[in-house]
Amino acid sequence: MTDHPLHKHLPGISRISLGCMSFGGGWDNTPLAAEDLRLLREAVDAALEGGINFFDHADIYTFGKAEQAFGKVLAERPNLREEIFIQSKCGIRFEDANGPKRYDFSKEWLLGSVDNILTRLNTDYLDVLLLHRPDPLMEVEEIADAFCQLKSAGKVRFFGASNMHLHQLAHLQSVLSMPLVANQIEISLQRLAWLDEGVLVGNSSSRAINFTPGTLQYCTRQHIQIQSWGSLCQGLFSGRDLTGQSEAIIATANRVAELAETYTTSREAIVLAWLMRHPIKVQPIIGTSSPTRITACSKATEITLTRGEWYELYQLARGESLP
Repeated sequence: MTDHPLHKHLPGISRISLGCMSFGGGWDNTPLAAEDLRLLREAVDAALEGGINFFDHADIYTFGKAEQAFGKVLAERPNLREEIFIQSKCGIRFEDANGPKRYDFSKEWLLGSVDNILTRLNTDYLDVLLLHRPDPLMEVEEIADAFCQLKSAGKVRFFGASNMHLHQLAHLQSVLSMPLVANQIEISLQRLAWLDEGVLVGNSSSRAINFTPGTLQYCTRQHIQIQSWGSLCQGLFSGRDLTGQSEAIIATANRVAELAETYTTSREAIVLAWLMRHPIKVQPIIGTSSPTRITACSKATEITLTRGEWYELYQLARGESLP
């Protein structure tokens, strides 16, 4: 497979990223436990053994404990930091005395968030920082000032966004002195609006699709890495109990299993290889914490589905033929 766009900025970065949302224990104030660290160590080992060296965080994951746990693993292995790439996200604030759950891209909040992220992760820098969901009150000049300050201080190497459409990205890029390098959005074999939006041009059924036209093409032209969250579809096509699921889901899962046998690989690998077959060169973020599934996912880079196989899975997942 050819290199993906982020490889231009970070040579050696893996095609697949391990998402760290499920590490650090529960979404509560319970302190980190020894078991939490053991699970993370095993997951990191499985990722590295499978060639996955890119780890995706966010400051809110398990209320900061995911980053804290990862920082403890880095402290145990002093040489590990220079062998991996770390991405984190900030900008989401939970309800507090000052307001409800909200997004905050103010310069003060961004700078403070990054300092806290670095402290929890026990590192001096992030390879990539993403703005975590669009802030309707964002002032792009203020964001640009924050980015410049973070970059000049050596705290962040590259910047990107999460869940933004092309107009938001272009508006932000217009004031930045550095390129946006990534946009993390929910696309998968289950969430198909990113494909249907283009296939159904001029079709009345496209009115129900919630995906902004041109976003994928803009990111491709600007060499912005599309990262997919929800890539594994919560296991729907790779072994989860399908009781009560639709005929389309069941048929897709069965075909994924058949293709896994054909390619002598895992079902997870087929699901990810389907995503990665698209010419935008998706970088899947996998959210599993299971070492076995992480290993299974790493096999996706070894196969390339045919055009016929790709379209077959697409139509099965749609639950209807193409127009």
